Amino acid sequence: MADTIKTGTILIKEGTSLPNALRLETESFLKGWTLVKNLDGYGLDRKIYGEGWTFFCIAEEIRATVFGIDVQRMVRRAIERILANPKSEKFNSLEITQVASGRFLGIRYVTVSANSRHIQESLILFRAKGLQELGPTRIDYRPNQSRGLVGGTDLPLQETMRAPNLATILNL
Repeated sequence: MADTIKTGTILIKEGTSLPNALRLETESFLKGWTLVKNLDGYGLDRKIYGEGWTFFCIAEEIRATVFGIDVQRMVRRAIERILANPKSEKFNSLEITQVASGRFLGIRYVTVSANSRHIQESLILFRAKGLQELGPTRIDYRPNQSRGLVGGTDLPLQETMRAPNLATILNL
């Protein structure tokens, strides 16, 4: 497994909608998650894009560090921590960006870094099913009147600006 998890490794949540023509070789990794074999993030992105779908990448990186003895188990536990992070709950896939190991005071550790990814047919991330879900965002525009939100109070139009009178300035 330590050889399997490396930079570019992709995990996909079970039950994720995928293009019909896309055939992936996967294996079960964690409960509810499968590991994509023989493709990294770039390769999977090209295949998904070729089917007319989108493979979004969220730029914020999520990291987890785990101490222990067995490297394979530490990598697995670090990925479990990343998937338990609330930042990765909304997304249906995960790309491993770095796996690093070392020693601190003689104790071995592994740090795994990952980006949340999302596979969907639409070009708009998390596209709303209906405009009603967006709430009251429609803006009403009426010529010769102020502009504001529908149902809001209208502000009076400003009068045209006039040049100041010299007598007014000099208080005559």
